Amino acid sequence: MAEAQVIDFDTKQFIIFRLGEERFGIDSLKITTIDRMKTITRVPKTPEFIKGVINLRGDIIPVMDLRAKFNLPPVEETEETRIIILKLEEISIGVIVDQVLQTIQLSGEDIENTSSLINSAAAEYISGIGKVGGEIVTLINFEKLVKL
Repeated sequence: MAEAQVIDFDTKQFIIFRLGEERFGIDSLKITTIDRMKTITRVPKTPEFIKGVINLRGDIIPVMDLRAKFNLPPVEETEETRIIILKLEEISIGVIVDQVLQTIQLSGEDIENTSSLINSAAAEYISGIGKVGGEIVTLINFEKLVKL
């Protein structure tokens, strides 16, 4: 008789992406599409980290440059540069990342709360620190990041 599979309801699936040498993760349930770079139309009088808008299958989607939002130096786009389209409540927004790496599952025991570790504005949009093997992944709360 085969063993029953144990389902851990605290386990979530995350998409891991890279900005520079740092690894970040986002709950895969928030992602609708991961796409190659597209032509971005600049919108006047928007914050510097808002690169503009794209037309994605007839929908106009604002696009945020995470490097600019995190005060990282700009880099040239590469074959690996991607736009991750997120659905946050009723709003879709794209975020530019250097590279999408993988999909992982993390349980509650793999995620450290950051409230005691980080004491800055960054704590507002970091939902936790994931431990993946010997690597650390910063888990982003995009609902809060977009509202900052």
